[in-house]
Amino acid sequence: MKISEQNLADLSLPASDQIQTSAKAFGDGGQYRFEIPSTEGPKAFRAVLDEADRLKQTVHRVSQGSGIQMLSDAEIREMAKIGADRQIEVNLFVTPRASFETGGLWAAPAGRAIQWQNRGSDQLRFCLDDVHRASDLGIRSVLLADFGLIQMVGELRRAGKLPKNLIVKSSALMAPANPASVRLLEQIGADTINVATDLSIAQLSTIRQATSAPLDIYVEAPDGLGGFVRHHETPDMIRYAAPIYVKLGLRNSPDVYPAGLHLETTALNLSRERVRRSRLVYDLILREFPEAMMSSPGKQEIGIPEL
Repeated sequence: MKISEQNLADLSLPASDQIQTSAKAFGDGGQYRFEIPSTEGPKAFRAVLDEADRLKQTVHRVSQGSGIQMLSDAEIREMAKIGADRQIEVNLFVTPRASFETGGLWAAPAGRAIQWQNRGSDQLRFCLDDVHRASDLGIRSVLLADFGLIQMVGELRRAGKLPKNLIVKSSALMAPANPASVRLLEQIGADTINVATDLSIAQLSTIRQATSAPLDIYVEAPDGLGGFVRHHETPDMIRYAAPIYVKLGLRNSPDVYPAGLHLETTALNLSRERVRRSRLVYDLILREFPEAMMSSPGKQEIGIPEL
């Protein structure tokens, strides 16, 4: 109906899924950056960098999934120091989440979408404890999976009760899939937004038209997020949805959350393989879209730890 199209226009939202070249970029002019997810501690971070140096592959951000509570102060400080020395963003997940405690809805077929959300005020407080602890130890980028928590952290940051330059990254488990949802996340405090892993190029382009926030896009998704291998679509993702973080999960790989010594060998090997996959994607970009601008290493303006 025409009235629905007008409603969307009145809300400054696209009325249909249409491909449009993106003129937006990161602060340094780059159209894309590489993120290595599931970097579960300083040993994994060093493994990522060793492999990146061997392959001459740029890494702009590492993110962690087990949670801040699963890292000691010494481990967080070490990750912060590595990130500061190499000018790489270090993004850590808050720990309390529905799937970690005694509630059972997250395991039901219709309830799995809530598994990384936060249950009750106690979990919100525990998450804030994580954010304060990490920021006190030098981290300037946190990963959140709950609308309410994102809004709270955004308000505390604006009030000066958390670092003004703290980056809030929304989790892929929130899976926003339309322009209105992504814009809402940006409005309440998300600075960089994981989108659903199964969106078409037209849908990604339409989302870009509604937000200026960088989009975090799995070009290879872990099995729990669909297992899609979309390497060949990466050039078009950059062309029509920039600025983006190109994320390499791994298909056919185990879930290691929460990681620890019992899974260390597997976690380190997964980290190395994610870097290898990222080099494959980078080579593809150079072949298919060589004029695309990657952010230069060491020139990032956001998320770098502060010692």
